[in-house]
Amino acid sequence: MRVSDMKAKDLSKILRKLADPARAEHSLRFFKTGKGEYGEGDMFLGIRVPALREQVKKHRELSMDAALELLKSPYHEERLFALLLMADKFRKGTEKEKEAIYRLYLKNTKFINNWDLVDLSAHLIVGGWLENRDREPLRRLARSENLWERRIAIISTFQFIRKKDFDDAFAISSILVDDSEDLIHKAVGWMLREIGKRDIAAEKAFLKKHYRTMPRTMLRYAIEKFPEKERKAWLRGEAV
Repeated sequence: MRVSDMKAKDLSKILRKLADPARAEHSLRFFKTGKGEYGEGDMFLGIRVPALREQVKKHRELSMDAALELLKSPYHEERLFALLLMADKFRKGTEKEKEAIYRLYLKNTKFINNWDLVDLSAHLIVGGWLENRDREPLRRLARSENLWERRIAIISTFQFIRKKDFDDAFAISSILVDDSEDLIHKAVGWMLREIGKRDIAAEKAFLKKHYRTMPRTMLRYAIEKFPEKERKAWLRGEAV
């Protein structure tokens, strides 16, 4: 079968052959799929990310219609495959194609519903599209009631952070600094840490405004690479 002739169901059959029931069982716990947890009800095949990336390389010509169908799959790895494929198509696409992928992504955030799905795609697609455009959509996402849209907002700024452009990361962090969700605390702390790798003074300037009141997990993630003595001072509220 030519790749151009493949449909979502054909790719699903390929992924099912790669399934590992033992890994799938582990993933149910790792991604918190129990009642009341953030990944409640998610289903897994048990396929590692490198194996999914390999399938993306083999099936790059799969259509966006097929990708969207896979994005709506109940199986986590099929959704992740779809997002990795979309990111690959975005990277190589024309401006028109990139815009279509960006808009499709934001239209279907209800299926981008776990932290790895966000973290492996948001900065590449949303951040990639907004890099040289008005970034107001990120502020709207940051104020969403949807946990995953808020995570998309902050993770998207990684695209800018890589270019030493920190303003929007700080702006989104300010919106999310009082967020109630642990997964947002971790994401904001992570992005602040990434800023610190490139400009430690900029990170510390932001932290000095917020470190006494920001969630403890957020602060711990942000200062993870600080020298131990300094890290302990920040945690005690004694940073100078």
